[in-house]
Amino acid sequence: MLRGLYTAAAGMTAEQRRHDTITNNITNINTPGYKQTYAVTRSFPEMLLSLTGVDAKEQKQIGKISTGVFAEESLAIHLQGDLMQTGKSSDFALVSNIDVPGMTFDASGKYVSPDGEVTFQPQAFFTLQDKNGETRYTRGGSFTLTSDGFLVSADGSNVIGTDGNPIQFPVGVSLDGLTMTADQRFVDANTGVDTGRQLMLTRIDNPNELAREGDGKFRLTGDANDARPVAAGERVEVRQGYVERSNVDAAQSSVDLMAALRAYEANQKVIQFYDESLDKAVNQVGRV
Repeated sequence: MLRGLYTAAAGMTAEQRRHDTITNNITNINTPGYKQTYAVTRSFPEMLLSLTGVDAKEQKQIGKISTGVFAEESLAIHLQGDLMQTGKSSDFALVSNIDVPGMTFDASGKYVSPDGEVTFQPQAFFTLQDKNGETRYTRGGSFTLTSDGFLVSADGSNVIGTDGNPIQFPVGVSLDGLTMTADQRFVDANTGVDTGRQLMLTRIDNPNELAREGDGKFRLTGDANDARPVAAGERVEVRQGYVERSNVDAAQSSVDLMAALRAYEANQKVIQFYDESLDKAVNQVGRV
């Protein structure tokens, strides 16, 4: 009986984690460049039940019983979000559709080989340097210029150029007077003169190796070789005057939120049932 209590309690904890994840997605539905996450659940190891209390030769296996479930981790879905035109020269949106020879990625951004090996579609990111000097990646392209000419993200992180250094323009330069070429170079909008500044776009071969840090930033937790500059012809484009909207599916999130709530309530009812059963066993049956 107590095993059932633990199993139902584990289910409540997992559904609470799932509910929190979905709520976070809905909260960030209007956050530029936000990538939807989903909670991955896994069951505890199953227990093998055997018939006991009989002769050893007559013992036989009855079957298996599940001992509960837990929310193992939250994974992000790094799929392209819709673009929204803002008209601001300081807004930039990435369009990334990188091909891998011999692979066709499905709607979830993964390819499964005939032998079952899963490969996720590589994604492109803007490259940042945070206040601690660490390299970070983002799809949120709402940038601004500081008073000393540095191009920064919404949280103040420096935007990195192809030379590996933070992009800095002469004091007094405005992004309204600059335009971007197809190879991500900033040029004078009137004269077409190259400013010598170029955005660094980074290709992440396995986006699931990115850990979310907040403010739309990610850090690479896997092999450093999985991050490299985007090469020419890799079907990556930057559009000025646009931002990438979050890829959260509002309708599906609402359905998943209600499903998590109902599953939580079902486990709650099981615990109430066990509580009533224990009450009768102790206070009524135990008196006899």
